[in-house]
Amino acid sequence: MPATRLMPTEEGQDLIDLTREICDKELRPRVDEAERAAASSPQLPRDVFRTLGRAGLLSLPYPEELGGGGQPYEVYLQVVEEIASAWMSVAVGVSVHSLTCYPVAQFGTDEQRARLLPDMLSGETLGAYCLSERSAGSDVAAMTTRATPDDAADPTAYRLKGTKAWISHAGHADFYTSFVRTSDEGGRGLSCFVVPGDAEGLAFGTPEKKMGLHCDTVSEVHFEGVPVDADRLVGKPGQGMAIALSALDSGRLGIAAAATGLAQAALDAAARYATEREQFGRPIADNQGLAFLLADMEAAVTSSRATYLHAARLRDAELPFSKEAAVAKLVCTDAAMKVTTDAVQVLGGAGYTQDFPLERYMREAKVTQIFEGTNQIQRLVISRQLLRG
Repeated sequence: MPATRLMPTEEGQDLIDLTREICDKELRPRVDEAERAAASSPQLPRDVFRTLGRAGLLSLPYPEELGGGGQPYEVYLQVVEEIASAWMSVAVGVSVHSLTCYPVAQFGTDEQRARLLPDMLSGETLGAYCLSERSAGSDVAAMTTRATPDDAADPTAYRLKGTKAWISHAGHADFYTSFVRTSDEGGRGLSCFVVPGDAEGLAFGTPEKKMGLHCDTVSEVHFEGVPVDADRLVGKPGQGMAIALSALDSGRLGIAAAATGLAQAALDAAARYATEREQFGRPIADNQGLAFLLADMEAAVTSSRATYLHAARLRDAELPFSKEAAVAKLVCTDAAMKVTTDAVQVLGGAGYTQDFPLERYMREAKVTQIFEGTNQIQRLVISRQLLRG
């Protein structure tokens, strides 16, 4: 039961149709087996990202002249939602990749955009976003990974030392958008670098064994004296905190859209099962208690979609949207957790088995309430913006 969409342009509808075709042919036939296999041996389905990239779906919200799709965020996010309804790990990867390109696109010089973005948006490369550390998650300003001038007398290059944690695509990415400390001024001492994936001194930890999203490989990134040229510094020294927070506003919308797609998939599976499963001689969907549960799930999914699209349209209109992005991330991910849990309940004992994907959906939903800023942090962001003068 595909979601009903009102796209802003005919081209946007064509992109949705293309995405649905790729999901049906390339993603849905593989997802169950791939996620089961990756649970014991984490692996990134890199070929799937190449397929999406060659179809132009990895770079939709960026300028056409630099290799992007030139699409509004309203369109891009609905593509992410469609992908999530088929394979959540891949949708999260698409959102992460878009996030890695944002600092260069928004804060880079014209020369940096011309030099770096075409490869980043080519569809053949994949990025990683290196922000969090073991002791610096919500408290970004506490990070300790540091960049120091390679030669204090002629600081035309830096060396990066430290460790980043919980990094999607670690060990597989072609570039690492990395936030590191360049001075001891707390949040004002952070800077942003784009580190090549083949840089000397890059090393990676053992992939994390996670509850879900097994095909979204996550591990530590170790910077062991990694040399980085000064022309890969994005923005000014000390501007890293502002860049990271600005990027996360957009990144949170990607996660909101992905969570909505996951919830839609759970609702579809539950509704289908309710019409097929019979007890006492009739489909269980005829029971009002269960029918009302499905109705509440539909209301949650529809409300989630409207919430993230509202924030996206503000962004496309170049209006402030930080609060609305936080609201969308909070609403959509909380809804995904509830909808997937209720979907398991609809299937009863069957929902608790791996014979159906509902238990996987529930495990995948949980982390959406945690990454890109926990939902407790979203409440902090919302309340601060709401109450300031």
